Amino acid sequence: MFSKDQLIKHSDYLWEIPKGTRADMRVPAYVYALEEMLDSLMKDRSLQQLINVTTLPGIQKAALVMPDAHEGYGFPIGGIAATAYADGVISPGGIGYDINCGVRLLVSDLYYDQVRTRLEDLAKELYRLVPSGVGRGGKLKLSIPELDDVLADGAEWAVRNGYGTSDDLKFIESHGRLKDANPRCVSDNAKKRGHDQLGTIGAGNHFVEVDRVGKIFNEQAAAAFGLKEGQMVALIHTGSRGLGHQVATDFLKIMSAAMPRYGIILPDRELAGVPFNSEEGQNYFMAMCAAANFAWCNRQIITNEIRTAWKNIMGKNERLRILYDVAHNIAKIEEHRVNGHTRKVIVHRKGATRAFGPDNPEIPEEYKPCGQPVLIPGSMGTASYVLVGTKESMNASFGSTCHGAGRSLSRTAAKKAVNARELKEKLKLKGIHIQAGSDKGIAEEAPIAYKDVDLVVETVHVAGIAKKVAKLIPVAVIKG
Repeated sequence: MFSKDQLIKHSDYLWEIPKGTRADMRVPAYVYALEEMLDSLMKDRSLQQLINVTTLPGIQKAALVMPDAHEGYGFPIGGIAATAYADGVISPGGIGYDINCGVRLLVSDLYYDQVRTRLEDLAKELYRLVPSGVGRGGKLKLSIPELDDVLADGAEWAVRNGYGTSDDLKFIESHGRLKDANPRCVSDNAKKRGHDQLGTIGAGNHFVEVDRVGKIFNEQAAAAFGLKEGQMVALIHTGSRGLGHQVATDFLKIMSAAMPRYGIILPDRELAGVPFNSEEGQNYFMAMCAAANFAWCNRQIITNEIRTAWKNIMGKNERLRILYDVAHNIAKIEEHRVNGHTRKVIVHRKGATRAFGPDNPEIPEEYKPCGQPVLIPGSMGTASYVLVGTKESMNASFGSTCHGAGRSLSRTAAKKAVNARELKEKLKLKGIHIQAGSDKGIAEEAPIAYKDVDLVVETVHVAGIAKKVAKLIPVAVIKG
């Protein structure tokens, strides 16, 4: 078992697991965490999983984990690894089952003092218009040819079909479409699971949340993002639903069977991976891109539902613009500095957010002087954050940072520890209106089930891989 005394301290926020800690490590591992957070990282297998990641063929420089880390499937959630293009491995465990789970932030022109008496009505209207819950479908029921168009075109399909405007696409990572997507690589079973799930958030930790901007930390970036203290905003957190889950399930089986042909032996079967340029690797990448497109289309249709609810309660002339939409479960081909040279790599982000710095060509023109918006949701009773990416993240963490608060209690433990109805009343006294499909869903996502999001964000802020811009305070939460 790995122990805390094996960590080498580089700074108050950065720790190293040296390459020689285990004989099969190809590179060292780095842990971003303030010292008071290390004990929580030792409670599960997340650091053991991080060491396993260092054994991936073709891994570059180091495996990394963020302060919101906890145990996942194969990779720890909060894990980042870049492998060599094009013969390094691609691993579904480094992306996760919920392909392109991500966050979108919508911004209004209204302020909290103007709308506080209408927030309970807004929560009910959002719950009515945004379908949520395990396996629940939405109003859209797509034929397979229509779904193939979604898988190929992503958020562009939604805009083309009246669920937004072309301006929306400017403020979505990759404009809401990965061009390498191939619907033919997505199984019929995955398509059957996804054909009626567009415009739905699902369950678990997914949500729609209405917030007020509580505090501004960086005036310049806040001005670029159009954020002001007291302003009303809405967060969407969801991904590719059952379709993405099935893509991951299908290819984990395919890759596990294929690995012996490529002479790949790994310490954990959950890390299953094959060379990116192999037939199986290419088929997975094209299917993953298609599932990512489905997720961006999903968040675009949910945006349309939220805009409708917003107008119904706040007035027909009120609008919500997209500040940004960013994925945190994805693999992307990017260029980064490795051992003094710029190299093309396959960056796996599993519960980690892209955080590109100023002047990067991948981010909208409006944000280039300050950097890419980074969206960090907390728990439903605490806070969320808007951060901004930095040039330091490009040097230190493959342009990546944390993705949320990170779980500290399992869902089972949370259900045992929390009385959902009491929690709902406590949150209401704090001015937070909850709409959820079940008491179980509320208990599983209680604030005590998560790490301290303030500490998580402070870690990456001090480390310089993302800087604080604004703190968001929840006032209404919609869950499955």
